[in-house]
Order: sequence, then structure tokens, then C-alpha cells
Amino acid sequence: MRRIRFAAVPFLVLFAALLSVAHGADGQQRHVVVICVDGLPGWLFDDPNASMPAIRALAAKGTRAEGMTVSNPSVTWPNHTSLTTGVRPERHGVLFNGVLERTGPGLPVKVDPRKDKKDLVHVETIYDVLKEKGLTTAAINWPCTRNAASIDDNFPDVPESFQHTTPRLIAELKQEGIVTDAEIDGFAKLPTPARDRIWTQAACHVIRTRKPNLVLFHPLNVDAVHHRYGPQSPAGYTAVAYADTLVHQIVDAVADAGIGDRTTILVVSDHGFMSIPKTLQPNVVLRKAGLLTVEGTQVTAARAQVVPEGGIGMLYLTVRDSLEEDRKKVIELFRGREGIADIVTPDQFKKYGLPQPDDAPQMADLILVAKDGYGFSATATGDEDVVKSESTTGTHGFLSTNPKMNATFIASGAGVREGKKLLPIENIDVAPTIARLLGVELPAVDGKVVTEALKATAK
Repeated sequence: MRRIRFAAVPFLVLFAALLSVAHGADGQQRHVVVICVDGLPGWLFDDPNASMPAIRALAAKGTRAEGMTVSNPSVTWPNHTSLTTGVRPERHGVLFNGVLERTGPGLPVKVDPRKDKKDLVHVETIYDVLKEKGLTTAAINWPCTRNAASIDDNFPDVPESFQHTTPRLIAELKQEGIVTDAEIDGFAKLPTPARDRIWTQAACHVIRTRKPNLVLFHPLNVDAVHHRYGPQSPAGYTAVAYADTLVHQIVDAVADAGIGDRTTILVVSDHGFMSIPKTLQPNVVLRKAGLLTVEGTQVTAARAQVVPEGGIGMLYLTVRDSLEEDRKKVIELFRGREGIADIVTPDQFKKYGLPQPDDAPQMADLILVAKDGYGFSATATGDEDVVKSESTTGTHGFLSTNPKMNATFIASGAGVREGKKLLPIENIDVAPTIARLLGVELPAVDGKVVTEALKATAK
């Protein structure tokens, strides 16, 4: 009898293909919901006055880190991008809530938030990888996602957001009575809690009807209230309690969809928060030194200009021919001045995960660092360079080495160990952990999978 022989290489190729198909099919049955509560400090979890029963219940059934180190600048869009890419701003390219544009020598810089994802993010995201693998995604009020082709249901965090929202989702939200035509037309003018309600109901709708493999959801009200009144204020505690009810609604939607046993819920935040009794106005200093010109309240010319990012001021020198002369003058102006803790020079940028100005035009030429209790303003008028904080009494944006900037990290549900408490992790660890939970690989990341949080079957 003639024995049939199989060639070894073709057999191995077939075996690998079958494993890949099986692995992909398994990934399609898994779900991750990321809830990023903007401005929820990691340290607030242990404040007994903060009402967070739903968030604490998820932590009790899962794993919590004592804090999560954020990226610089510690503001919203850069850190949401670190969460979804696994790399720092030095690589992913997002340094502002928009794109900073140098408009010309001696002219002021400006930040434009009306940009597509492709103009903002320079590396592959977790939702890009999932799309390539045939998995489904949704992003509700998630930054840097405008016109992102790899998101199936997209309601982006951008001005004129409904102009860039997935058309079928708009139609369904209207049909379900979640949003009206009047609310769509005046969406940007709605109070932040009202927008949070619409975003939450949109996320719940997508979870119940389409059960995406990945949902990215970003409520905003806690950040808005903490800016206006400061963290641990009566208003701040109320905002946190409201955010907790939104988390509860998301958890209920997962249960209603019948995917609770296959879903991992991550509750994270983009940065911490700090109260700031005083506000620094460095552009007033620059104006008085003849480095900046103002007409009315608008900066019309600038050899040097500070763009505030909360606890740091990104300082731009716009005339290349006098760059070093202006740099020395600016350092002399701000060294030892009230409220200034440090002046970070380009040779220090790398240790903060930031690019060089020569490599990234958005990057500042110097960074002013505020002392605790001070924040930066863009104001260039008036005579005072330090004023009492009024409309903004809380801020973030301080260097990530400041523990008050630590964010929240909680993982609960499928594949997560119960009752585990971790030392602080980094936010660049979130994307590779999502990838592991969904059975895909996110290449070339700076972060690592938080294996300590995962059950053996998910590692």
C-alpha cells in the first residue's frame, strides 16, 4: 500500500492559518469598553467624600492601580492618544487639543482643533489594528478621531461634532429620541452635563445594538467643573457623583446586550487635577519686554509667546535669526519669577517624552513650569503678571512627575483578576493591554501589557 506523505512546510502554513482563524474568531467574541472620565484624579478614589459606588464596585470586582502616570503635556488630547496608541507624544505627535501652527516669523502661533485624525496622530492606534483584523469599534466623544476611517460608529470630540458623526448613528439617535434637531444645531452651546447625557446614551445605544469589540467613551463634565471650581469642592464632588451614574449606565448597557461575561470594562482618566489659587500671565511679561504686541485683546505680533497648557506654558520663539538671543532674554525674564518652578530647555525634552522643535514644528522652544497652586493663562493685557484665579480655579497640565497629575486606572470583568491592587502604571500600558484582551498585537509600542491585572488565560 502506498503511503501518502504531506510536505512539512505547507502543513505548517495550513496549521498556522487555522490557528489564526480560530484566534480571530475568539477575538470577535471579546469586548472591551474604555470609559475615560476626563479630569478624574487617581488620588480621588480614596477620598471618602467622593461618591463613586459604581466605579468602586468595578474596582472591588477587578484590579485597581494606585495611580496612572500620564504623558506630557498632561492635557486631554495628548493623553487620550497615548491611551489608544501605547506611545508618548514624542512619537504619536499630539501636543495640544488640536494642532499648533507657527504662522510665520514674528507672528503669533495658534492652535487649530478642526483637524482630522490623520493630521493629528502619527502612529497606528488600537482601533486601526482592530479594523485590520476585522473587529468592530465605536468612539463616543473620543479625541483625535475626526474622520477616522477605522471607527465603525464615530461621534468625535471636535468642534461641529455632528458634522463628523457617523450618519447612521445620528439617524438612530434621533429615532430613539436621544437627541433632537434643536440639540444637534446648538450642541456646542449645551451645558456639559447635557452633552454628557447625550454621549452616554449614544454609547449605551451602540453597545446594545451593535456590541462592538471596542468602545471608547469620554464624558467631560468632571473636567469642566474641576476647572471652574477646583477638585474636592462641593461642585466637584457633585460632578464626580454624576459621572459615576454615567458609568453605571454603561455597565447596565453591557448587561442588557448579553455580553457581560465576555466584556472587560476599563475606567481610566486622562490626567489628575490641582487647585490653583493664583494664575500666571507670562504674555504680559513678554509684552512689557517688547517681545509681543497686542491690539485690543488679540496678540498680533510675537517674537516670543506662551501657549498655556494648565501647569506648564509652552513658550515659542518665532524668529529663527534671533532664536538664541531671544531664548537667553526669555530665560532671564522668567528665572526666579513668582510662581515659576522651572524652565525646561530642549536638552531635557526627551526625558519628558517630548520631541525636539527641529523635528516637530508644534513643539515649544522652552517650557515654563508652574509651582503647585499656580496655573498659566494666555492673557497678554493688563499690568499684572500674577493674579488671583477667578474663572479657572483648578487645572492640570503639570509635568507628569507631579503625583497630583496621576490618573485613574481600574479594570474589571472578563480576563481580569479580582481584588488586585497595583502600584502605579503608565497610560501607555493601556493600549497593549486592550490588544491582549482582544487577542491582537499592537506593534512598536512603548508601553507594556499590564499582566499583573490579567488572569492567566488572558496573559
